[in-house]
Amino acid sequence: MRLSLCVTALAAVAACSAPVPDSGVPNTGAGVGFGNYDQYLEQQRARDAALAGNAVPSAGAISDETPGSGTAYAAGSQPSTGSTGEELAAETRARLAETAANSGEAIVHASPSNPAPQTVAGDAGISAENDFNAVGNVRSIDDDAELIAQNRAQYKVVQPTALPQRSGSAGPNIVEYALSTKHSVGTQIHSRVGINKTARFERNCAKYASPDLAQSDFLENGGPSRDKLGLDPDGDGYACAWDPRPFRAAVGG
Repeated sequence: MRLSLCVTALAAVAACSAPVPDSGVPNTGAGVGFGNYDQYLEQQRARDAALAGNAVPSAGAISDETPGSGTAYAAGSQPSTGSTGEELAAETRARLAETAANSGEAIVHASPSNPAPQTVAGDAGISAENDFNAVGNVRSIDDDAELIAQNRAQYKVVQPTALPQRSGSAGPNIVEYALSTKHSVGTQIHSRVGINKTARFERNCAKYASPDLAQSDFLENGGPSRDKLGLDPDGDGYACAWDPRPFRAAVGG
């Protein structure tokens, strides 16, 4: 009696258990939260397409487009709206032909029957000037040595000479002045008097194309001790933002 009750209980449990995937047990396609899984996937694709505004083709649908139709449009052209695949292909071919006619270039279509590309023969190789064998046929090593000796015989060695001295009529030498000074820009060395020195300085410095020209004119008119032109209001001896440091750096000072 007990044995029959146990067999009956085991049969009931086996009937209620869900089939295991890939176990060989027949499966109805049911899953958690939905019915048949294939129907669920089809409904999901339809819902996604509806949200995107696209229609979902059936599983066995075949495209009605013909080869050549689609997006191969000539530059600057657009396909006609509402055209079928064949009409789009015809429009594309017409536009490509028109473009080729205007440019003078032939249209080459991809096809298995196209001839194989030609192989460019006659590799030139390296330059004859870098080819020892080619150069050796023209002249020998002794010939090269003789040519080098001839070139060396034509060399003309120019001995360095002292730099020419500037004449006194050329104006102040700002390089010499820069090397003769040691103080920094903005350090007052000379006294300056007067009113509106800053305004006069800005107005007068604007007349010069460069600080070098302003410094030269400043030295020629009494600078650095006197500033008749109003170009050095802080009394450092440097006019209109002229800086002697580049000249000092050039000689390592």
